[in-house]
Amino acid sequence: MSETSGFAGDRAFMRNVYLLSAAQAIIGSQQALIMAAGALIGASFAPDPRLATLPTTAALVGLALAAGPAVALVHRLGRRPAFMIGASVSVFTGLVATLGILLGNFLVFSLALFFGGAAAAIGQQYRFAAADAVPVEQKGRAISYVLAGGVVAGFSGPALSYFGRTAIPGADYAGSFLAMSGVALLGVFVLAQTRLPGATSRAHRKGGRSLVAIARAPDVFVPIVAGMASYGLMTFLMVAAPLAMVLLCGHTNDDATFAIQWHIVAMFAPSFVTGTIIARIGARMTTGIGLTLTLGCALVALNGVSTWHFDLALILLGVGWNFGFIGATALLAQGYRPEDAAKAQALNEQLVFGVMALASIGSGIMLQTIGWQALNVLAIPVATGALALLAWGDWRDRDA
Repeated sequence: MSETSGFAGDRAFMRNVYLLSAAQAIIGSQQALIMAAGALIGASFAPDPRLATLPTTAALVGLALAAGPAVALVHRLGRRPAFMIGASVSVFTGLVATLGILLGNFLVFSLALFFGGAAAAIGQQYRFAAADAVPVEQKGRAISYVLAGGVVAGFSGPALSYFGRTAIPGADYAGSFLAMSGVALLGVFVLAQTRLPGATSRAHRKGGRSLVAIARAPDVFVPIVAGMASYGLMTFLMVAAPLAMVLLCGHTNDDATFAIQWHIVAMFAPSFVTGTIIARIGARMTTGIGLTLTLGCALVALNGVSTWHFDLALILLGVGWNFGFIGATALLAQGYRPEDAAKAQALNEQLVFGVMALASIGSGIMLQTIGWQALNVLAIPVATGALALLAWGDWRDRDA
């Protein structure tokens, strides 16, 4: 399929979009389950309470470490085979996580979630599969349509957490991860039905600018930094939120699950309109709105610790992530040359998800040492700095 093929009128492409969106819903359910229950499971048998977020962090570290290799895999094997491998790793993740819970083995459970993160790194390439197949003006819409599948994940992941929690007596959440393996197996079948164009030609993989030259280009590093801020802040606050609710503020596990569920829905539900918004006001402005909403999350959290404050803050955080991450991805996809695609995408994934992993590690430790509200104070200068960089990029483009 040509990169300049039409969007709405191209039936083959729309079929791929629907299949990738379905795969996003299926594979995203595992990530939603990990985020909803990972820290709570960790807290139940961690050798030290400060290590409660380690399993969740292991998932994010797995994602960060596999981000670059995932891009290479996609560009070498092709999208469909690489995506099917990723979904198969999700099946394996659910089985090993179930075993870890049944054994009460903290390390086995953490290792399972590490592989889940690696699977998610391949799943992150769904959005580039859509973006690289359409004209520049349609990239934001293509990305948002694929990520819209996360709306289903926002409900199904926490639902698996809730309904599977006691399915296996004496092993809370083991049933959740066992069911997730079956769901991921369905994802392998869905991805097998896609007919995706190649990521890049062999000539393109060998050509293009050096990585240093790509990284120094404002059209590349500005969206990468914006993506790092959007994803890093979302992770920093989201990982800590359920622990803050249950362990520090006295709310119930169900309260925390409800808050995370609506946070994940807020992450993906706007995807139905984010692409249209990008087409109308531009990717840079959309990213700025996302970072501003993240600031709103911090301000709400600083004003109270009731369930209402947590719910609203996490919804704002989710919508802020959606606008910030999709906007930054679209801005990046518009900024790199076709021959630089593999290098630019790998650089973006490595930095964005590397920061996300560090944010998760820091979140659990800092929650125990400085508290929930202090975490939100720290988010303010980071979001403000990213907004300032976006403004500089806009000024530079206007002045050019």
